[in-house]
Amino acid sequence: MATAVLTISSKNYGAWALRGWLMARLAKLAFEEHIISPDDPSMKAEMLLLSASMRVPSLDHDGVQVWDTLAIGEYLNEIKPKAGLLPADRIARAHCRAICGEMHSGFSSLRASLPMNIKAHFPGFKVWSRAQVDIERIEAIWGECLASYGGPFLFGTTPCMADAMFAPVVTRFITYDVPLDPACVAYCEVIMALPAMQEWVAGAEAEPDAINELEAEF
Repeated sequence: MATAVLTISSKNYGAWALRGWLMARLAKLAFEEHIISPDDPSMKAEMLLLSASMRVPSLDHDGVQVWDTLAIGEYLNEIKPKAGLLPADRIARAHCRAICGEMHSGFSSLRASLPMNIKAHFPGFKVWSRAQVDIERIEAIWGECLASYGGPFLFGTTPCMADAMFAPVVTRFITYDVPLDPACVAYCEVIMALPAMQEWVAGAEAEPDAINELEAEF
């Protein structure tokens, strides 16, 4: 029986929800989903801000409530240390935390011009120049990690918190047909092949409602 409840938003648009949800799946935490409908005005407003939400994801577990994706990841690492959400090596662990923090607080141009929308596809999408700078930085992060730790995930053979933090970016790159170098293309394929990601995508595709303001027309 699940002893935890994870509150999330739309699976099609909810980038931060995906991060927290995927971390919980990778940690093998049994949980029930509480999905706030996209029709909820306050939820709609939060998603339109395209920023980290203080409301979702939110994890209730064993009398503890944790919100903010990084806090959820750190909490899951404490209660499920064998899951490997953070690397065992001190130097790799510091590196992992650093790029998770960069994803958490940065890449505002990417967020603004390429909002997460799993069900959509825009072949040949023209990327805004400032967003291209963010894309190039992400490619550099991925390339460095894959070269340093051997792949196929950012910190080796097991998916970790960093992979969860960048998973919504992977879906954005696919949605907007973003050209990437071969190593990054292969990494995107590895992330999308995760059973948990396939489960999330199936949930996104099953959502009947669209948020018109996030259904960009190009």
